Amino acid sequence: MKLNDLRPNAGGGSKPRKRVGRGIGSGLGKTAGRGHDGQNARSGGGVRPGFEGGQMPLFRRLPKRGFTNIFAKEFAIVNIEDLNVFADDTVVTPELLIEEGLVKKGKVIDGIKVLGNGEITKKLTVKSHKFSKSAVEKIEAAGGKTEVI
Repeated sequence: MKLNDLRPNAGGGSKPRKRVGRGIGSGLGKTAGRGHDGQNARSGGGVRPGFEGGQMPLFRRLPKRGFTNIFAKEFAIVNIEDLNVFADDTVVTPELLIEEGLVKKGKVIDGIKVLGNGEITKKLTVKSHKFSKSAVEKIEAAGGKTEVI
């Protein structure tokens, strides 16, 4: 099946498109459905998104809140329970995590952080940019090692 083979179900709908400005007999002639005069009848007419006719717009009526730290580091996170997919004595690197699909490549901006959620049953050497304390404890308790890159 190709895109050009697609058809609507019998009795289902594909409407003919509106052909505006094609004479008064069409029902959409003369003003072409834009009405008489007014801002929206003019070429380039209309108002910007969020404009409320001069009333104070919603985004200006609401209070400003919080702030964004422009120096904040953004880490992709992996829980240690996800590392059980690897065999014993595997060296788990960020490249391997991306390859296995445990971390999306686009999420790795400032690096990968391993968190201690869940249990780990395999003896692994994990190389990552950051570790939580609980993750380090659990990996070492399972006989593995952690390395900060």
